[in-house]
Amino acid sequence: MSLLRSDLAIIKKWITPGSRVLDLGCGNGALLRVLRDERHVEGYGLEINQKNIVSCLQSGINVIQLDLDKGLDDFDDQAFDYVIMTQTLQAVHFPDHLLQEVLRVGKQGIVTFPNFAYWKNRLQIGLQGKMPVSRALPAQWYESNNIHLCTIKDFQQLCRQRHVKIKEKVILDHAHRASAPITFLPNLLGQIAIYRCQQEESLLN
Repeated sequence: MSLLRSDLAIIKKWITPGSRVLDLGCGNGALLRVLRDERHVEGYGLEINQKNIVSCLQSGINVIQLDLDKGLDDFDDQAFDYVIMTQTLQAVHFPDHLLQEVLRVGKQGIVTFPNFAYWKNRLQIGLQGKMPVSRALPAQWYESNNIHLCTIKDFQQLCRQRHVKIKEKVILDHAHRASAPITFLPNLLGQIAIYRCQQEESLLN
């Protein structure tokens, strides 16, 4: 059995065996490999980095080179059981539109992102007056791929505004571990958020 870091292991548990899965920004295909081998999914990845695409192809992963900012127009409504977007939402130009596309193409969406409201980030901005650098956000502001950082509260507000139903969520620390304090104060103590959601049924009919 392949080892996955904790956040990806949580996602794996949410995926029903035999499902059709689309992974946006799939990287080297690590998650899709495990889902294929252990959940027997029919998986496809979208990726823009050429090196990652080569890694996927070498592992037998179906991958398409695509800039997510151009949307998912090539995919039919409800074409997949799950559309996964790990650490990608904050790196696109139109995250609200992409979330809507995720839930158009997939029956359910699984989204992960770094929580910008983590207390150490607040402290760095408040006391040092600088963009935070942390284990969850390791790059300097001028090197980062992140262009639309958000907080847990921001994402949940977006879901309410766009009539997105949150079915399940897990908030973790930088080492991808859950704890009672994080559960009690997720927006302050959590560093990585994982959401499973779907469009409200009234909007699908």
